[in-house]
Amino acid sequence: MVPAVREPLHLGSSIAALASPFRCGRLDEAALAVMVERQIQRGTSALVVSGSTGEAAMLSLSEHARLVRLVSVIAAGRVPVIAGCTASATEMASGLAVAAARAGADALLLAPPPYVKPTQAGITAHVKAVARAADLPVILYDVPSRVGVAVADATVAELHATGVAVALKDATGDLSRVRRLRSLCGPSLLQFTGEDGLAAAYRAMGGNGCISVTANVAPALCAALHRAWETGQQHRFETLRDMLAPLHAALFLESNPIPLKAALRALGLCEDTLRAPLTAATETTRSTLRAVLQGVMSLEDDLARPTARPRLSLVG
Repeated sequence: MVPAVREPLHLGSSIAALASPFRCGRLDEAALAVMVERQIQRGTSALVVSGSTGEAAMLSLSEHARLVRLVSVIAAGRVPVIAGCTASATEMASGLAVAAARAGADALLLAPPPYVKPTQAGITAHVKAVARAADLPVILYDVPSRVGVAVADATVAELHATGVAVALKDATGDLSRVRRLRSLCGPSLLQFTGEDGLAAAYRAMGGNGCISVTANVAPALCAALHRAWETGQQHRFETLRDMLAPLHAALFLESNPIPLKAALRALGLCEDTLRAPLTAATETTRSTLRAVLQGVMSLEDDLARPTARPRLSLVG
């Protein structure tokens, strides 16, 4: 029998898919603490750890659990912590999920098993087994470009109807899907895009928010974008959308999280160390990032000051 969700999971709309900082081959716990606190103080509503942005495929089992534990302790209940638990075998994913639950995770982010390309029945069985093992709610992650198989609408609907999946992170780029799933599942299925460049369009189509790479760099601006939509400030929403667009593009000039790590280093938040087979950003990417960051970070920092009014350029 599939476990019921213990209590509603309040995810908000601007969720950061955290990078995993490394120093000298190990997790940089001091940098992680700074990054998590910065996210919370600047308006991020939930945190994803050990996802693809966090180089989950290159983490050891002990590092995965340690990362979840550290973020959970630093967050201290202020925002939900979502643990990525994707693996090619159901047994392995279940083990990651159980360890994440013990480490303090509030929910799981779960994609279909990569490489093996299971059927829809296999995806359903996999997700239910992992959820049952950890007794945590699941955010489905539909990312066919990485795992090699898509999650059908009917599969999403079944996993939601049975109480397993409370939300969807959609990285298919199909904006029309929001309305289809709303018809199948109703508003109780929370829908988040995994594509930063589509965040504004996704909200306009009825989506609930974004699980964002860009929020690592500009959490206040990303949060402000969603607040503007939710409060009906259309002009401000459009201005923020256009302001963030060059940053979205720059952060995906190379495979994620290569440009992101370069940006975080430029901001002094962590080293740009990546684990093989990921390689360092090219100088072309770094040069583009420097130019883009120069254009947005003063506004990001202004928004992050609790007593400061946003600059007029944000709204006009």
